[in-house]
Amino acid sequence: MNEPTVQRTGIPGLLLVQLPVHEDARGWFKENWQREKMVAAGLPDFRPVQNNVSFNRNPGTTRGIHAEPWDKYVAVVGGEVFGAWVDLRAGEGFGKSFSTRLGPGQAVFVPRGVGNGFQTLAPDTGYSYLVTEHWTEAARDKYTFLNLADAQANIPWPIALEQATVSDADRGHPHLAGVRPVAPPRTLVLGANGQVGRALAALAPADGYDFRSRAQLDIADPAQLAAVDFSAYATVINAAAYTRVDAAETAEGRREAWSTNVTALAALAAACTRHDLTLVHLSSDYVFDGERTVHTEDEDPSPLGVYGQTKAAGDAIVAGVAKHYVVRTSWVVGDGNNFVATMAGLAGRGIDPAVVDDQVGRLGFATDVASGILHLLEARPPAGTYNLSNSGEPASWARIAAEVFTVLGQDPGRITPTSTAAYYGSRPGIAPRPANSTLDLAKIGAAGFAPRDQFEALADYLAGYRAEA
Repeated sequence: MNEPTVQRTGIPGLLLVQLPVHEDARGWFKENWQREKMVAAGLPDFRPVQNNVSFNRNPGTTRGIHAEPWDKYVAVVGGEVFGAWVDLRAGEGFGKSFSTRLGPGQAVFVPRGVGNGFQTLAPDTGYSYLVTEHWTEAARDKYTFLNLADAQANIPWPIALEQATVSDADRGHPHLAGVRPVAPPRTLVLGANGQVGRALAALAPADGYDFRSRAQLDIADPAQLAAVDFSAYATVINAAAYTRVDAAETAEGRREAWSTNVTALAALAAACTRHDLTLVHLSSDYVFDGERTVHTEDEDPSPLGVYGQTKAAGDAIVAGVAKHYVVRTSWVVGDGNNFVATMAGLAGRGIDPAVVDDQVGRLGFATDVASGILHLLEARPPAGTYNLSNSGEPASWARIAAEVFTVLGQDPGRITPTSTAAYYGSRPGIAPRPANSTLDLAKIGAAGFAPRDQFEALADYLAGYRAEA
């Protein structure tokens, strides 16, 4: 065997690794951890940050069973051990055990929440493990323990525990009936009070998500961001952003836009990289100048205004996170202030608006955007950028306004089409808008998600307005 091989076990995520060991008269050599080869063989790219070694002088030394709040990679660096693992994670597999003998030619990848224990079978045995979080005294409070002699786990220790060297603490740990299952790592949603954040709160599973509005967690405040315990999470969804497009053209707005959309995002991305988290980040059609009729994910950014420049810079930052999804959307409509809600209000009050007809795109209903994000996290396609708006024939703002009036039983002729130049005139501080905001949806479709037609979604959205009328 010249390359490592990875074998599944009866515990999901617990992987047994066979390592090539090269021996001669001098002793032996092995590549205990070789990221490129082992990831290619099927091991997760878990990016360890700390290496610990346990040296055990006498056979029968027995340690565990401890489930720790991180992933780890365990290998023997001398001697032989009997390894035992018990799934202590919440779910159907709770209590399932697996055991095997480990020598220099074997290693085990142990996912978070799986209890790990071992018993030395030879003198002067070394036991090495790589972990994905730095150990602290506070981290020990997050451990979950199981008694080594638990009858349900039924671990066949080669040396009876009565004759083994076991610490008092390990002898006193609870049996399975008294163990609180380890909950899965959670998902942190930032910008929870925005339109997409609210849609995620309505659609996400009832448990497993933490929602934080800007009032609860402002990522632009370094102290608040530094106080987050990212070890509790597997995923961060960043729906927080500075989105005041015109205000971003002012001196104060420019600073705020760069602070939130770039500087704070860089700190968030660094934290996600440090803790090996998946980062989902909302992007915008404003990263493009609108010169192309349809924008694909691989089109180079060409923002016209400050807001678009900060979003393009943020996209580049997020692309540097190993596990990331940049979700680029357009013309968002959800629970809150938006174009459709404004048009519906004008229709009901008898106001006949002028609406620009030389900006073309598709609406991105927050419900569909949130559904697409949840699909990406479930399906786990390759990392990268995914366009995500509603589907169907692109339309101008004026065409959409007319459809709003029609659905609400009003005369669409009350809408007066106008150009962007005529609508804004010579007013200062108006940000340039892309003329074409239509996003190509082939990639998200290939990932298994089909957004609704924008006019179908519009009719559903306006159903509430018709009921109120």
